[in-house]
Amino acid sequence: MKKKIALVLAGMMAVSVLTACGGGQKAEEAKAPAGDAKTEAAAEGAKEAAASNFEMKDTLNWMVTSSPGGGSDIYTRMISDIMTKENLVNGKTIVVTNKTDGGGEIGRNEVANTKGKKADYTLCTFNSGDLMPMVQNTKNRMANFKAVALMAVDKQLIFKGEQTKYEDFAAAIEAAKAGTEVVLGGSKGDDVATYEAMLEEIGVSKDKMKYITYDSTGDAITAALGGHIEFVISKPAAASEYVEAGSLIPVVALATERYTGKFDAPTLSEIGDYENVEIPVWRGVVAPAAMSDEAVAFYSDALKKVSETDQWKNDYIDKNKLIPQYMNAAEATEFMTTFETDYLATLGK
Repeated sequence: MKKKIALVLAGMMAVSVLTACGGGQKAEEAKAPAGDAKTEAAAEGAKEAAASNFEMKDTLNWMVTSSPGGGSDIYTRMISDIMTKENLVNGKTIVVTNKTDGGGEIGRNEVANTKGKKADYTLCTFNSGDLMPMVQNTKNRMANFKAVALMAVDKQLIFKGEQTKYEDFAAAIEAAKAGTEVVLGGSKGDDVATYEAMLEEIGVSKDKMKYITYDSTGDAITAALGGHIEFVISKPAAASEYVEAGSLIPVVALATERYTGKFDAPTLSEIGDYENVEIPVWRGVVAPAAMSDEAVAFYSDALKKVSETDQWKNDYIDKNKLIPQYMNAAEATEFMTTFETDYLATLGK
């Protein structure tokens, strides 16, 4: 079942990436009847008009439901920095708040229930690793939020710390199969799902290759640096500075192909008789359900402009080996809702 869920999630993301790279656009063009140019222009004009009806007049409060230093935190602060530098928020301040209580569910619930004028000035970083535990453990669903944009797709690697006694991950697998306890750590959601799918593929039990869940990847990395765990599952962004310093060493790419540059590491199929395992992570932004359509259009457009900047492309996407994938509010709503429905189906809900 865990492997089936991993394959379903990877398949959903593969389709979405194909769409983002042009496959979906070509399909839509093929279906569109002649003379639709005016209709499309009118729709685009309506979006711009909706966005122009909203003007930033207050501080923007941005919720991150994981700890500082993790992948979601880095992603959020990069976006907020670009929005400020590019004057996309009318000179107003962006305040990023990290709230990890209840595995992040307290923060997400707070955003979902924000009402009135405050709803127009509240955003929340939201990814597949947030959605999966949310729908399993709470009554919150995508219907309790408004999708604003989807910005990128991320994948994981396994890193070892300097104090880890194993030369590589193949040695750790053999040790676990021989009865020695090996300890990994990582964040919640997609990291846990990837870990479970990997265990099923390599044929090792949770008793012999244990997993410790932290509030963020940053916290898990700190544990690895301190020698409290032997390996850490992380996206490239959160591990980047530690890899550069030599204190974290990539040992396995949890993807269908190797990473390049400083994140170069073999895939599972390269270290043993295994199939590669990957659960791509989409990174998005949502808002309270009470946010006005005008505000949603404004932020969605601002995030599109962020996705087009050199800073985003070079300092975030390229540097951290992500797949660029912008979706506007309407596209992100359809994608996230479908993802939720399909994921719930894998759980029998």
